[in-house]
Amino acid sequence: QVRLMESGGGSVQAGGSLRLSCVAKISANCMGWFRRAPGKEREEVATIDSDGITRYTDSVKGRFTISRANAKNTLYLQMSSLKPEDTAMYYCAADPWRDCNQADFVYWGQGTQVTVSS
Repeated sequence: QVRLMESGGGSVQAGGSLRLSCVAKISANCMGWFRRAPGKEREEVATIDSDGITRYTDSVKGRFTISRANAKNTLYLQMSSLKPEDTAMYYCAADPWRDCNQADFVYWGQGTQVTVSS
């Protein structure tokens, strides 16, 4: 059963923007975006608690914004000033019970590809 569904990926040139969305069929306390680039390990990009507390990995601070619409059970990732090194498969994840500082992401989407060309 698919509980998280991402959309919004695509191909853009460096400096461009994309907005990712993730529709959740569950209510979650902590939600986050992760990415995996070819040949690299999965990386946490950003997380957000149900009360709006956010956290970002250093490489995206000031360029990416995570947000959520709790009434819609939807998570967003606004990505600006994209760089070729942002190229990756982006995944939405959720922990229904824990705050983000102790989250165990048990639910994952299938991913959406983001490709940034130079």
